Amino acid sequence: MSRHINPQAQLTRLGIAALALTLVAGCSSNPVDAPPPTIEPARAADSPPVTAAPSGVVWPMAGAAQAAVFDAATASLLVLSPGPDGSAVTVVAESGAQRPVELADPATAIAGDDDGRAYLSTRGGYYRLDIATADVTKVEVEGREGVDFTAIARRGDGRLVLGSADGTVYTLTSENTVGAQLKTFARVDALVTQGDTAVVLDRGQTSVTSLNADGTKSEHALRAGEGATMMAADGAGRVLVTDTRGGELLVYGVNPLILRQRYPVPDAPYAVAGSRDDDGLAWVAQTATNTVVGYDLSTGIPVEKVRYRTVQQPNSLAFDDASGTLYVVSGAGAGVQVITGAAK
Repeated sequence: MSRHINPQAQLTRLGIAALALTLVAGCSSNPVDAPPPTIEPARAADSPPVTAAPSGVVWPMAGAAQAAVFDAATASLLVLSPGPDGSAVTVVAESGAQRPVELADPATAIAGDDDGRAYLSTRGGYYRLDIATADVTKVEVEGREGVDFTAIARRGDGRLVLGSADGTVYTLTSENTVGAQLKTFARVDALVTQGDTAVVLDRGQTSVTSLNADGTKSEHALRAGEGATMMAADGAGRVLVTDTRGGELLVYGVNPLILRQRYPVPDAPYAVAGSRDDDGLAWVAQTATNTVVGYDLSTGIPVEKVRYRTVQQPNSLAFDDASGTLYVVSGAGAGVQVITGAAK
């Protein structure tokens, strides 16, 4: 039986194979001085217009969202988007009421602590936001005023981890002091943590890497499909990664970092979110079809449980375990979709 091969996909696979060979060859020459070999990072599909009503309700929100997180302490959704001068964080209450908080400088990523605070990476440091009061404090990281921070996460011990555009990971020992730094990536595109283990996503290398607790070295590094783009941690100790170019959901365990599950997800999977409950679903948005799917991971292979129509360009997801509400945030200005009882 003949099989049609997509020329672009074949070229991409050849590029990834060449990247892997270059990495192996580089180990025997000069791996410290040579920049990491990369491929063109994957990205979300340009979603088509919505032709049917999205599931649940949709709250209007101006602007194209960059990221979203849910804070359990205040029962609030936080949406990061470009602002008039820098960036804006819109705090969305359970009622749908919205309160914008302006940031003077552009923010690149957002992380929460589920205790009423959010942290947003920016050039030279990060912003700390008190969600209830909307008080914002900019924290300059000592000696790193010119660093373009691109990712941020909070460890179980409360220490912040920051990633930069030049591929360095910084582990802080106080609110503004670097305790350790590790430069081994092309770029740090996303960070998540499980306990005190930080995991790095590098889209150009399409790789995931776990760090040791000190933040001084890489513990394990694994190739992540053909074009990994987004990453999330869940309450069962897993790290979830979408391989947008390869059309897969990748499920990793940590300590040690190991690929435990991989499952085909068509139509440009991009946004991903996990439940804080051990037995909760993993949520994946398919940007080519404006769809979100909930997968049960408990059996060792992802099993589709629910599927919903979404707003156009479902680039960000967040889940509230207490109410069972899934939030789908449009990257094209189509608002915030609220699906209550989503896992049922």
